[in-house]
Amino acid sequence: MFEYKNPKVLKTEFHITKMDCPSEENMIRMKLEGLNVIQKLEFDIAKRNLAVFHTDKDSEILKRLESLDLGAKLYKTESIEESELVRESTSVQSKLLWSVLLINFGFFIIEMTTGLISKSMGLVADSLDMLADSFVYGLSLWAVGSAVSRKKKVARLSGYFQLTLAILGIIEVVRRFIGVEAMPDFRIMIAVSVLALIANAICLYLLQKSKSNEAHMKASMIFTSNDVIINAGVILAGILVLLTNSKFPDLIVGSIVFLIVIRGAIRILKLGN
Repeated sequence: MFEYKNPKVLKTEFHITKMDCPSEENMIRMKLEGLNVIQKLEFDIAKRNLAVFHTDKDSEILKRLESLDLGAKLYKTESIEESELVRESTSVQSKLLWSVLLINFGFFIIEMTTGLISKSMGLVADSLDMLADSFVYGLSLWAVGSAVSRKKKVARLSGYFQLTLAILGIIEVVRRFIGVEAMPDFRIMIAVSVLALIANAICLYLLQKSKSNEAHMKASMIFTSNDVIINAGVILAGILVLLTNSKFPDLIVGSIVFLIVIRGAIRILKLGN
């Protein structure tokens, strides 16, 4: 008598040491897009883990993850019943991406405007970091149903645009280091960065709450994010500007953030390869 057996699915777990914010999650999603063996991706940003559910062994999964230079390491592969696999809702994921895209792009405009008004390079640099996240979320939304070649072209254009802005920012920082400039307005720096910090926490909450049975945000999910660390850095720079009456804390933090933005631009460019 024929005995029906439930089909098996492979679950491969990776530890990704440099995956510390939701925008990097979406970069990984885009990088793995198009691999037909993949059934589902399950992210745990707090622990920096990724579980890939797939039908067959495929070395291309690890190869693509390694190409992003996020420190991806294979942990283990095990077989599970297909009945255990719960599919993701693409409509829910799309709504969440639209929410965080609008929040990030809105704060890019706010921080860029207030950064120029207050003469704070820290705020200007942080605005570009917000823009970088907007690019990633936008690409994730736009890539659905788009040709792979078109997606890669847009990723390259976005990466080069972000890279150009960041390099121009560093040039401006150098000019301000050696020139005579007005002091940045520490009050605007601190106030806007606090608002940006809250915005990033909201984005993390929106993106993570659907993956947890808990209604609240785990504290570790907030403090593992680069974005939140950057916001805190600009707040600290504002406080140091107040205490030291010097422009240099703002310029130092701005330089660091511009370098982070350049690193992000390079990763976006890798999506176009």
